[in-house]
Amino acid sequence: MNKRVVGSVVLVLLLGCPSLAFAYIGPGLGAGAVGAVLAILAGVLMLVVGVLWYPLKRLIKFLRRKKP
Repeated sequence: MNKRVVGSVVLVLLLGCPSLAFAYIGPGLGAGAVGAVLAILAGVLMLVVGVLWYPLKRLIKFLRRKKP
């Protein structure tokens, strides 16, 4: 047999019989992941407020100011 065919057969057999993954995500890691996602979302929100809303608010205040 060709080396390519043998390699393909071995690859299919290995992918067809996965082994068990003994992994556990505890409550501490889950809470940390949720906290990290919330922190990223809060950072994006603060970026939008700081870059877009605050200068726009100052511009509106400047335009509404009474002229003497």
